[in-house]
Amino acid sequence: MVPRECTTAAAHPVRQRRKQQRITQAQLADLVGVSRQTIIAVEQGDYAPSVYLALRIARTLGATVEELFTHETGESR
Repeated sequence: MVPRECTTAAAHPVRQRRKQQRITQAQLADLVGVSRQTIIAVEQGDYAPSVYLALRIARTLGATVEELFTHETGESR
């Protein structure tokens, strides 16, 4: 999969929420128990996290899994 370029308008919701809260990728990684590289891959759309990891990211960022990840499949509920 080719990484997509993240701009402010098209940034991944995880990246947008993380930046709003002024949390670094390294800090988010520590809070959810993964590597910084994993957070980078999630934000670039190169890695689809497990349900468990998606839930930990969402809770840490004060969001729902649906808010952060449903755009990737095109589904909206």
